[in-house]
Amino acid sequence: MDRFQQLIDGVFEDGAQGFDSLDPATGTPWARMPMASAADVDRAVRAAHRAFHAPDWAGMTATARGRLLYRLADLVQAAAPRLAALETRDTGKIIRETSAQIAYVAEYYRYYAGLADKIEGAHLPIDKPDMEVWLRREPVGVVACIVPWNSQLFLTAVKLGPALAAGCTVVLKASEDGPAPLLDFARLVVEAGFPAGVVNILTGGHEAGQALTSHPLVAHIAFTGGPETARHIVRASAENLASTSLELGGKSPFIVFDDADLESAANAQVAGIFAATGQSCVAGSRLLVQNKVKDAFLKRLKQKAEAIHIGAPQAMETEVGPLCTARQRDRIAGLIARSVAAGARVVTGGTAPAGPGFFFPPTILDCPQNSPALQEEFFGPVLSVQGFDTEAEALHLANATAYGLASGVFTQSLTRAHRMIRGLRAGIVWVNTYRAVSPIAPFGGHGLSGHGREGGMAAALDYTTVKTVWLRTSDAPIPDPFVMR
Repeated sequence: MDRFQQLIDGVFEDGAQGFDSLDPATGTPWARMPMASAADVDRAVRAAHRAFHAPDWAGMTATARGRLLYRLADLVQAAAPRLAALETRDTGKIIRETSAQIAYVAEYYRYYAGLADKIEGAHLPIDKPDMEVWLRREPVGVVACIVPWNSQLFLTAVKLGPALAAGCTVVLKASEDGPAPLLDFARLVVEAGFPAGVVNILTGGHEAGQALTSHPLVAHIAFTGGPETARHIVRASAENLASTSLELGGKSPFIVFDDADLESAANAQVAGIFAATGQSCVAGSRLLVQNKVKDAFLKRLKQKAEAIHIGAPQAMETEVGPLCTARQRDRIAGLIARSVAAGARVVTGGTAPAGPGFFFPPTILDCPQNSPALQEEFFGPVLSVQGFDTEAEALHLANATAYGLASGVFTQSLTRAHRMIRGLRAGIVWVNTYRAVSPIAPFGGHGLSGHGREGGMAAALDYTTVKTVWLRTSDAPIPDPFVMR
């Protein structure tokens, strides 16, 4: 059985306890993972705090920090086959996706490497002739990064890259569901040459998470996960008033008008809900299709869904692999059952196959209004469908959710596209495409989908604080001390 270690203060070590990680394709243990205790977390945070103030990091120029990030990007690129294989083995994500995704993970580190010495301050033209006033952008301090099991390397890059570019130090908690790729990634951090304590990587359950988010030396918490966990994190952070950036779930609308290229839209919908076995926060999980083309569009989707190759995630021909955990498979089955009881019609799929592993087939549900399937996040390969007649109705249905992460609009009408862009309450609007990403583009939502942005300059600024500097240029004695200047 493989064995992984955590990284604290530049040293690889076992956790206070350990646990077996299960292969989602077989349901059997394949590796032993460290389970960090509260004491482990405390040591990691204190190491990050020391490193933040130590001259080998605090005194490093922004350009030099960028060089380390460039080095890390090169190492990630070189290690991509191994990292992809580990992510596939531990999470069940298909190898063709993990291989492609890790390739652009390196590009995120390159982007933030180039950004490191471009985080600029500003001069303020204050109306006081004897004053010079300017702003400095400075790192906030120790950052706690908490990432879920899905797309761990990518979701780490969008946090770790800007945090390090800004000059912060980091304690990164990998999900206990599939932590292998991040624990292996820790070796690349050391090889890249980051000083000890600048990046610490561990894993664990509730105890580790609680200790990390409530630690008084943590200045900022960057979290990706579900709204309920986010509420606990915000409560835990309240005592020391740590700032937060939260990238949460979604119930994203995928809107198809009758003038859309239906074949292109159908392929995008397949990508939006069945890629990654639907285990994506931006999954286009609510199909809103104009009633004039609803039947024709569902027929296309049904054919495409039933043609998807389900199999072992390590096989390159596999298009949909297993879910990450049995717990997730069972939750999906329960939500489908409740939705069917409330009037939803199963177009295809709907039942987990017999045999080993945590598999679930691509599923399409034609849903009545107020169906549980339209309100709750499946986080799996399940598409919930509604019809609409008018543009106004489509917009109303799209916004009828507490989430606000992503959205897709498919139409050939430029004017309609712009009206929908303005009206949709979502952090991302994809028009005639879906699930496109770039390190340059900010990513995030609002409502139950969280706040803050990942990607672009906006993310780097989340890890900085503004210092205002006042310099009096007059040599004359200060006048009346009891008058504010």
